[in-house]
This record gives sequence, C-alpha cells and structure tokens, in this order.
Amino acid sequence: GKESTRILFRAGKNRDGYFTHEEILQHATKAMDILRRHYPDEEHIFIFDNAPTHLKRVADALSAWHMLMGPTREGKPTFGVETSIHDENGRPVFGRDGKPLKEKVPMTDARFADGSPQSLYFPPGHPRAGVFKGMAVILQERGYNTQGLRAQCPDFKCKPPAIDCCCRRLLFNEPDFRDVQSLLEIHCKARGFPVLFLPKFHCELNCIEQCWGYAKRLYRQMPASSSEADLEKNVISALDSVPLVVIRRFYTRAHCFMDAYRRGLNGKQAAWAAKKYSSHRVLPNTILAELDRDGITAD
Repeated sequence: GKESTRILFRAGKNRDGYFTHEEILQHATKAMDILRRHYPDEEHIFIFDNAPTHLKRVADALSAWHMLMGPTREGKPTFGVETSIHDENGRPVFGRDGKPLKEKVPMTDARFADGSPQSLYFPPGHPRAGVFKGMAVILQERGYNTQGLRAQCPDFKCKPPAIDCCCRRLLFNEPDFRDVQSLLEIHCKARGFPVLFLPKFHCELNCIEQCWGYAKRLYRQMPASSSEADLEKNVISALDSVPLVVIRRFYTRAHCFMDAYRRGLNGKQAAWAAKKYSSHRVLPNTILAELDRDGITAD
C-alpha cells in the first residue's frame, strides 16, 4: 500500500504541459514494476481507453490512409511517413522556429498471408527501384483483381457491409494492416502483460469512464475553493472514494450491455435490459420475448 502509480499534474501549455505518449509508457512501466514486485504469481491485464496517446504506433507502421492508387510519379517525392528527428540522446531536435524537425522515411514492409515480407517499394533492379508501388500493385501481388476499383469511396465512407468496394478499404481489412500493434501494446506484452483497449464512443462499455464520472460527482459535492492545495486534496479524496464494489458493478453493467449487443439489441433495448437486469452479467434467453411484451421495439 506504500507504492502508487498515481500522477498528479496541472494540465496546460504554461503549467505541466500534457500527458504525452512517452509519459504513458513510463506510467505503464511503473505499474508493471509494482505488480511484478508484489504480485509475481498473478496474471495481470492492462485496460486502457481508446485514446490517441494510447494508440500511437511506431513511426513507419503500416497504414493505407494516405497511400496513392498507383506508383509515385516521376519527379514527385516518393511516398513515406514523417517522423521526428532525434539527437544521440533520444531527444527531439527543434528548428529555429521552435518546431520539431521532421524527416521522411519509407514505410515498413507489409506481410503476405504466409508471413513473408512484402515490400511497398519496387526492388533493386526494377526500372523504378525504390519507388512506392501504389495500392493497386500491392493488392495485385496479393492476388486481388483491382480492375475497375477506385482508390477510395467518396470521403472514404464506404457503404456497409462492403469490404471490397475500393482499394483503400481492401487494404484496411488486410490482417497485417488491420492488426498493427501500438507502442503501448508492444511495450507491455514484451513484459508479459496483455493489453485491452475499450471501444470508442461507447461509455456504457467503458468502466474507466464510469469510475471517472462517479469520482467527478463526489468532487462536485465538496466545498468550493480557489486554493490549489484544496483542489488537489479534493481530487485525491474523490478518486479514493470510489468503492471497489461500485467498480465491480460498473464491470457487471458493461458485461450486460455487451451481451445485449451480441444478441442484436439496439441502444434503447440494451439500456432497458441492462437496467432491468442490473446485477446480471448476461441476459436471460427470454429477453427478446420480454422486449416484445413490453413494446421495446428495434425501430
């Protein structure tokens, strides 16, 4: 009970700044150190919000987002990804304007279904050696027929359930493009800690958000103050006041919603079912009949 990973900081450009990805990795490292030291025989799983700082990937990670349809035209800069320049100590290098200096590097190799590497650039000896192949060639090398396919649907808003409507959508669904791990996942899994990311835009499935909401409600009930010492004390008190039994109830509620969605219920039906069976992790097999009886339709 004497070690903690809690970090208090005052967000803002002219204060403590903002929590960066590097600090997220340091935070996770401290948590793993504590767990390995005090609970070496337990299995631990880290659960994170679906936040950009948690999902950051290596600079040259696979991504079809900005890829061109065909090979890079002559005289044009070849396709690649921008990454920050670092000095010999690993610190970012800044220009005279105060902005970090960037350089363009080639994107890493893709992988065929058998696990062998697929370069995104034409190989040595090719008339256009080192030039980006383009999405069409990459897909053709994987056995796809790209004739008649466009680069992407308008605004990349493909009409579901289409998965082969455009070249970009095809690549987005390829396992090697789809399953790129974040730096946080790589960092934690290297030490034997599995990582789960909660889904976006679904607070009913996000137990972290529910705990945070509970703590904020407690915080608002505390006496108002302009003293930073009081504010810090109130924040700590509110966070420490979320009971373990309440946290477990939030997880039970999330399981109930997940079971509802697996059964095909919409948001309105899932909320009704989760409220009625608030102490259940799964819904009864009679739930559809109960919804019909109570007039809770899918419309």
